[in-house]
Amino acid sequence: MRLIADLHIHSHFSRATSEHMDLEHLAESAKRKGIGLLGTGDFTHPGWFAELKQRLKPRGDGLFEFGGVLFMLTSEISNIFSSGGKLRRVHTCICAPSFEAVGQINERLGKKGNLSADGRPMLGISAAELVEIAMSADRNCFPYPAHVWTPWYSVFGSESGFDSMEECYGDQAKHIHALETGLSSDPPMNWRLSKLDKYCLLSNSDSHSPQKIGREANVFEFEGKEVAYNSIINAIKQKDKSRFKFTVEFFPEEGKYHWDGHRACGIHIPPKEAKKFGNVCPVCRRPLTIGVLHRVEELADRPEGFTPPGAIPYIHLVPLSEVVADALGVGEPTKAVREQYDALIAKFGTEFDILTAVKPDELREAADERVAEGILRVREGKVFVEPGYDGVYGKVSLFGGEKKREAAMSSGQKGLSEFV
Repeated sequence: MRLIADLHIHSHFSRATSEHMDLEHLAESAKRKGIGLLGTGDFTHPGWFAELKQRLKPRGDGLFEFGGVLFMLTSEISNIFSSGGKLRRVHTCICAPSFEAVGQINERLGKKGNLSADGRPMLGISAAELVEIAMSADRNCFPYPAHVWTPWYSVFGSESGFDSMEECYGDQAKHIHALETGLSSDPPMNWRLSKLDKYCLLSNSDSHSPQKIGREANVFEFEGKEVAYNSIINAIKQKDKSRFKFTVEFFPEEGKYHWDGHRACGIHIPPKEAKKFGNVCPVCRRPLTIGVLHRVEELADRPEGFTPPGAIPYIHLVPLSEVVADALGVGEPTKAVREQYDALIAKFGTEFDILTAVKPDELREAADERVAEGILRVREGKVFVEPGYDGVYGKVSLFGGEKKREAAMSSGQKGLSEFV
């Protein structure tokens, strides 16, 4: 059976999240999108942990069930600590096989900071200490760094990160077997670093609302009885291509830290241009926020296009609501988009099937002509993206991309042709 998994989300106990990030809405959205396994997120928060214990049904295999959807106990922790004379901010995700393990983790972390303050707590301990706490609670816990390239809060971030996993996690790096690429990078970007070959690349939504779950995901293939916590974690650790089939990716340009830029001045430029300006904003002369692409190029020891042996495949997708909105020429949170989206789900079952599997003729019969064409353009990679920067999401265009590309080039922006 195919299992689509999104292992990094947040609950309604996290800051800046929808009030609908509860089990009912998460399960409903997961079924519409085709997601069979969700991380719970935020298991460190006492309120959410109590709700999970009360409402999730244990299966006895490390996974839990609610509303016809499987859940895995997961959380993200923000570590703020000093290392090498620099203030570091690193986010780490933890998967746990049982409420007992989570209880032990929470007990120890509760002595380090206020777990009730946020679903993603900020703790003044090192990333290495966090991993030690998780692994001492249960050797089957699975820690991995979140969105590893994000400038401000990640292992390799330009503003507070390190140059290697070992620098960040110290002697606990032996327990790190995977990393999360984040929305602003994709597997080919990470494949440019040979030192990352030993890690499995995961893709998750880091969602703060039910509508955004599954925008990035991991696709597994298991026999029915194999679907269990340990089999999923082992497939990740072993980079087992017979079970871990592929990841679902944003076009990385759509992520909000792909290019270098300065939001206050509206400046967004690729790394080569940023270097010409000495990495400072040409308008206000303040430092640019150095984006993911720039940071990858700093650490890369391989050319673009290199694929390491045994790499897990990937596909790029654009969320269906974005496709519909672009095709209809309206905003995403509008009645017209919602009606077309709901009609397609009612006809074909899940968003993932619509984006990847429904035959073109069937799409054209059931959907608005431009919506059907937009879905097919995504499948073919015929997508124009104005890259995101300094906290601003990139803008996807499926129609009129050639004109937008020409306008961008004539305005002085360089390299946009690379993002099609």
